[in-house]
Amino acid sequence: MNSEFLFDKSLYQFEKPQLSWWEATSDKNIKLDAKSLQSQEKCDIAIIGGGYTGLSSAYHLAKEFNIEVRVLEAGHIGWGASGRNGGFCCPGGTPINAERQIKQFGLDETKKFYQSQIDAVELVREILETENIDAQVQGYGEMTVAEKPSHYKALQEECDFNRGQLGIDCQMISQDEFRETHYDAPHQHGAFIQNPAFGLHPLRYCQGLAKAAERHGAILHSHSRIINWHKQGAKHVLETDAGSLTADKVIVACNGFMPENLKPEFAARAMPLQSQIIVTRPLSDDELAAHKWKSTTPAINSRNVYFYYRMLPENRLMIGGRADFKGSVEGAIKTRNKLHHSIKRLWPEWRYIDIEYDWRGFVCFTSKLRPSIGRLPDDPSIYFGFGYHGNGVNNATWAGREIARWIGTRNDTNNPLPTHLPKLVQGITPKFPLPALRPLYAKLGVGWHQFKDMID
Repeated sequence: MNSEFLFDKSLYQFEKPQLSWWEATSDKNIKLDAKSLQSQEKCDIAIIGGGYTGLSSAYHLAKEFNIEVRVLEAGHIGWGASGRNGGFCCPGGTPINAERQIKQFGLDETKKFYQSQIDAVELVREILETENIDAQVQGYGEMTVAEKPSHYKALQEECDFNRGQLGIDCQMISQDEFRETHYDAPHQHGAFIQNPAFGLHPLRYCQGLAKAAERHGAILHSHSRIINWHKQGAKHVLETDAGSLTADKVIVACNGFMPENLKPEFAARAMPLQSQIIVTRPLSDDELAAHKWKSTTPAINSRNVYFYYRMLPENRLMIGGRADFKGSVEGAIKTRNKLHHSIKRLWPEWRYIDIEYDWRGFVCFTSKLRPSIGRLPDDPSIYFGFGYHGNGVNNATWAGREIARWIGTRNDTNNPLPTHLPKLVQGITPKFPLPALRPLYAKLGVGWHQFKDMID
């Protein structure tokens, strides 16, 4: 571990793409102009990070306000979590449930936050349609599958509360109905389904969003890792190995891969938590029939430490979950085997199905378990958006748009907080104490939830 990164260096090889299913099936028809920064350039807004937050900010700044904007990405565009996640476009963004939100922020603010989640999902859908992005959209809703009858009862209570108090579009599906409409397996005892939500190809969406940003005038720079950030008067200067970019304002859009050595204000704000995904070979019709599989709807199981899974095109099963807390290659092999064992446990008829792809990345947590959107109090020319807690597809896209509109409309110019947004997401979250121990904090937290699952 060094001052910049928390985990094993194998997770930060910016020059190498992930050997993922998404990389293997990316849209080869999209040709980005993104080249590494090789000279001294200037712009109005510089964006650090070529994932959903940064690309959405660039897209909306260029399209809606005709602002000169450039994006700097250390790897290829979509190298980070935006190009390697599970492709769940669904409400989320925080582990804080609705009841706790109401106690902390009040009912009106909680409704405002949940509405922002709906808006975020529909924003992704709108961009896909408007910009004609082939992101292989699948499924309708997101399912939480009850692993026990007692879990079904708890999910029913959550559904009733969310529908009654917040007006959320959700429903319960009985075990028998689930068996007929989705799949059958020993672990399923019905499910809670929430809308709007769907699955997509995350890297294809990222590529399409990047190309749309370019069409509207944004300039993207891939393989342009920042090695120094300083100010000359009121201007920001971002230096790479081969060039520099001078800008009036900067948007930090890095999430779990945030470099912590560039600005002390951002050090220890995020807790990257490893996630790993495996994808099977294509399943035959007979193999699908063995579990009566009919669904392409994204799903998670009802444990505290849950798996997330969906059936991909070509009838490949994808399943993901928590990885180790060091990031070593050896740890990745162990996690791959654990995920494969989970397939055998959840779907015993598929216990001999081979795994053809596996990869890993980061989910980004914050100390308050809330997304963090705002600008630095001591330097209001620096904006940020991060901390989506595993729901970055829509939350990051929405955060990027809101930051762009905040800048473009000059709204709340004297306020470091984006007060037009729900209180839950406003401002920078506190730093983690003894930040070098963050992997240990994550290990203890996950261990506690695993213990609760064990005694359940």
